[in-house]
Amino acid sequence: MITRLLVANRGEIARRVFRTCRSLGISTVAVFSDPDADAPHVTEADLAVRLRGAHPAETYLAVDAVIAACRTSGADAVHPGYGFLSENAAFARAVLAAGLTWVGPPPAAIEAMGSKIAAKRLMAEAGVPVLPSFDVASPGEFPLLVKASAGGGGRGMRIVREVGELAREVASARREAEAAFGDPAVFAEPLLERARHVEVQVLADAHGTVWALGERECSVQRRHQKVVEECPSPGTSAELRARLCEAAIRAARKIGYVGAGTVEFLVKGDRVAFLEMNTRLQVEHPVTELVYGVDLVRLQLEVAEGSALPPVPPPPSGHAMEVRLYAEDAGYLPQSGVLRRFEVTGNVRVDAGVESGSVVSPYYDAMLAKVIAYGSCRAEAVRKLVAALRGARLHGLTTNRDLLLKILTNPAFGAGDTHTGFLGPDGPVQPDHGEERPDELSTLAAALAVAAANRRRAPVLAGLPSGWRNVRSEPRRAHFKEAEIVYDPLPDGVTTISAEPDKVVLERDGVRHTFAIARYDEDGPVYVDHADGHTELTPLPRLPEPAEHVAPGSLLAPMPGSVLRVEVEAGDRVEKGQSVLVLEAMKMEHRIAAPADGVVRGVHVEKGQQVEAGAVLAIIEEGDR
Repeated sequence: MITRLLVANRGEIARRVFRTCRSLGISTVAVFSDPDADAPHVTEADLAVRLRGAHPAETYLAVDAVIAACRTSGADAVHPGYGFLSENAAFARAVLAAGLTWVGPPPAAIEAMGSKIAAKRLMAEAGVPVLPSFDVASPGEFPLLVKASAGGGGRGMRIVREVGELAREVASARREAEAAFGDPAVFAEPLLERARHVEVQVLADAHGTVWALGERECSVQRRHQKVVEECPSPGTSAELRARLCEAAIRAARKIGYVGAGTVEFLVKGDRVAFLEMNTRLQVEHPVTELVYGVDLVRLQLEVAEGSALPPVPPPPSGHAMEVRLYAEDAGYLPQSGVLRRFEVTGNVRVDAGVESGSVVSPYYDAMLAKVIAYGSCRAEAVRKLVAALRGARLHGLTTNRDLLLKILTNPAFGAGDTHTGFLGPDGPVQPDHGEERPDELSTLAAALAVAAANRRRAPVLAGLPSGWRNVRSEPRRAHFKEAEIVYDPLPDGVTTISAEPDKVVLERDGVRHTFAIARYDEDGPVYVDHADGHTELTPLPRLPEPAEHVAPGSLLAPMPGSVLRVEVEAGDRVEKGQSVLVLEAMKMEHRIAAPADGVVRGVHVEKGQQVEAGAVLAIIEEGDR
């Protein structure tokens, strides 16, 4: 019987496991790195143990330190969460050797699926359909997908369309795989374009019962990483569902699986091909929980304690959908810093690793939360998600909220016509890279709120209306980086109902609009949230101080990271889109490309150098001079 559980993980999944533990009366232990010392998962646990590591990114991978934390805290069981050590057979063996309960599959099962190359051979033996594998030195056909043998999550994956790209992309995939998984082995397989990514949730006990809890659709991805997941899959027939579940059960039985796991497939038409088996709980497990009415973490704990599952799983009902809310820009580059406000409300489930005031570190995955909706049908689940995202107040960091809304409201998505290229260059949805001009009413609300705040801070005559004067001279204007607006007099047809520093109500053409306003620094951005959108405006000072400027053509670091490779020298001519250098952040490679044709006038970094966001990397002078 488990009495005290240590979660060898952080963030959202640690909080998720703790929630179930509290309902069962199980004491909880968190582990944390230095940057996570004040994180929500640490404060929520009954006990917490600091892990010392040479680098924050490696801290949660220290097997000996985690086992020592179990001894120090009196934990008698370990849940690995997902990521980090969750699919590390050596860690599972260390937990069992220490006399602790391991809430996961047998180490031998983890090992069997740890190498994708070996796993595909095992699955073929079990009668599970697989794609052929190629040696990357002589693949034989294009296009193809290069994949890391030891891991997933998009790391170490590269699409190669012609032989001239092969050597470069294979080398890049090897480096990323070694950085992420400690194993540079890669292989290649045919690229099934416009295929769907469909996975089956399995749960097995130690008494021979294996459940297949339906399928999840996970086709909407960026950088080979899932963004939207749902259960059931809208494009899966009853016959195909039965084939997928049967194949997943065969896969689990082949390796003697116990616990929760996921068998992933590519589906194109009637063709089904095994991708991999994740020997852990998946990020997207909540959609299965809502449709099948189960708590998968509770079932994991009960199976780990030796309980038997009922002979058949519960029947499904309704539809559930999850979106992953990331701190990232339109180019999918992770963002870090202080999350000033995090409020997601509505008839949804929110599994979050952050809260208002949390510091989002550059060392870990940039996912802030999972927002999950359940409905009697797919359309209802989508509607609830759209409402929750539109009503969310997310301040301080750039997020993918607008992209998620574009996906959910896209007609092709609404029709269930999704595939793994949905967010690709030829897909129906693309992120907005351009700067959109804020709408007039939002800008006006920001101007009125700033004026009201200024009056409230006035040292004398603070009770006078904002902008009051005996003789009207010229219109009053507000200057923002993104827009300029006259707010006294108001635009034709607009009336101010009320204007306070934190709330502005305007009426236009008989319709009232309410704007929630937030500002966290006197000179900082103004955040405007309203029913139809979200705007961030940066006030410009009336009398600006001499500012620091960077040289024209400066190429700036979009995030903190390490310079992995510099691919140009001063004097080189470059074309728009050509790779200038490569940054490594969160164990993924990010190519920094030339913004235009030109000549490299200077390179300001070197291989191995750590850079902060905004650092000047190189200077490119446009043209051929």
